[in-house]
Amino acid sequence: MTVLKEQISKLPDTPGVYRYFDIDNELIYVGKAKNLKNRVSSYFNKSANHDQKTRRMVSQIDRLEFTVVNSEFDALLLENSLIKQYQPKYNILLRDDKTYPYLCITNEPFPKLIPTRHLDRSLGTYFGPYASVKTMHTLLEFLRKLYTIRTCNLNLTQKNIEAKKFKVCLEYHIGNCKGPCEGLVSREEYDKNIDLVKNILKGHLNPAIQHFKDQMQEAAMDLAFERAQEYKEKLSLLEGFQSKSLIVNPNISNIDVFTIASDDKNAYVNYMQIVDGSIIHTKNALVQKKLDESEAEILSHIILGLREEHQSESKEILTNASLEIELPHISWTIPQIGDKKKLVDLSLKNALYFKRDLTQKKEQKGEVLAEKGKRALVKLQQDLQLKVLPTHIECFDNSNFQGTNPVSAMVCFKNGVPSKKDYRHYKVKTVEGPDDFATMHEVVTRRYTRLLNENAPLPSLIVIDGGKGQLGAATQALKELGIYGQIPIIGIAKRLEEIYFPGDEIPIHIDKKSESLKLIQRIRDEAHRFGITFHRDLRSKNTMTTQLFDIPGIGPETANKLLTLFKSVKKLREATMEELTEAVGRSKAQKVRDFFEGEG
Repeated sequence: MTVLKEQISKLPDTPGVYRYFDIDNELIYVGKAKNLKNRVSSYFNKSANHDQKTRRMVSQIDRLEFTVVNSEFDALLLENSLIKQYQPKYNILLRDDKTYPYLCITNEPFPKLIPTRHLDRSLGTYFGPYASVKTMHTLLEFLRKLYTIRTCNLNLTQKNIEAKKFKVCLEYHIGNCKGPCEGLVSREEYDKNIDLVKNILKGHLNPAIQHFKDQMQEAAMDLAFERAQEYKEKLSLLEGFQSKSLIVNPNISNIDVFTIASDDKNAYVNYMQIVDGSIIHTKNALVQKKLDESEAEILSHIILGLREEHQSESKEILTNASLEIELPHISWTIPQIGDKKKLVDLSLKNALYFKRDLTQKKEQKGEVLAEKGKRALVKLQQDLQLKVLPTHIECFDNSNFQGTNPVSAMVCFKNGVPSKKDYRHYKVKTVEGPDDFATMHEVVTRRYTRLLNENAPLPSLIVIDGGKGQLGAATQALKELGIYGQIPIIGIAKRLEEIYFPGDEIPIHIDKKSESLKLIQRIRDEAHRFGITFHRDLRSKNTMTTQLFDIPGIGPETANKLLTLFKSVKKLREATMEELTEAVGRSKAQKVRDFFEGEG
């Protein structure tokens, strides 16, 4: 932390992006700043009123990196890019579970218009995403009726066309393609149609309408009445499509509308893209808060991403919340009256409906899970013939690796779901060597001695991960505490998933499809996972300590100091001479450096 504080004191007073890493060198947070020194320092100011999540993040910071940029907006762009790339766990997360469809105009001679769910900007120009596949296909069919765009996958380079490698297909003969494969349409004419398709996809229908009017008049003047009728039909198609668009106000040109509603955990954003007075795109986005982000901060992030996704070129943004940053060449307002205020109200109504729907779905899911959990508990009570419903279950599991670092874990389930705040790890204190039975006796004694001393509620069922031996040890511990018979206790043997009761030689077998056995297995597996994770961490620390003791001239006190400061051998190996010297003095620092350099 000393090295970190010294680095913070030397940060520049300029705009930039800072990155926090934990002891495992994992990027955990990316932030932007108008003034790097002030912003980063604020995290470590003890007088700052940080919320619990922010304090937890700060406690995990092991080092920082920063990048200086020219402006706060440049910092926002870089911050967004890094968050998308690395998705740090403490940055807000835009949740978009659906893979929405797009229309893509490909980057190739005589481009195609294709539907896709795979977004790769290098392959072409993308339009969308579209809220439904039906909407996207309706638009695709409409455009193919208006313009004769090829659908084949031929490589139509000028060289291939001149070499007459291809022949026109059925699409040409039925009038759906102009035959670019045989050079029957020029590249210039084809690209002109593609430009008109792009305008329609962007919501600009007027250029296409004017184009068909001009073509119809020109054909009529040439007395080409069949061609004129063809253009008239296409013009009618286009005008009919325009009439179906939601016209909000023909006097409102190109505007983006962003509104936000939020609760403690999430923000709900609605985006409407308006072109030529029509709403051409609308999208809801769920944002998971990670720290205590303000609505202004969240909107500043989301606006950039959604505008890029929908290729918005509007110079005006309407919103219901202030933005914390100025966007170059783009103005934003919170309208108070008029049609623009009505637009914001419409968008906010969508955001609130979105929030309500997700909240209701979550509540319904919770009710379903609660009902399922209660059903499993009732079945468990029946299968085990328990007097009371086992709403509070505790499960113990021992873990050791080749006799080293014996530990035990206890997990707690309440109403059929994990209660992680009640989980406990135990380092074994009184047992020498690998002795599962003695270990189980110790940790059960410790657990319920504490609950009795604190007058805390006892569980309604104890599960022991193991057979008759471990169950017997746990039972003896309960007897010594004087609570045997007050709490039902069972053991589950892994091999055949048999359930043992104390004193019974013959186990009971619960139907493998039964919800009650599945619940016991889930609790047992969770205890095993929790114990293994703790054991792995201990082994890692012990391995590092052992390596440090191998360094000539480094004793237990210095080894423990290095372990506390650098957390891992990897970090110790990468430490600079200055960092080592600051930690343990120059002489010992040199010994550590020589040892690791000798290894490599």
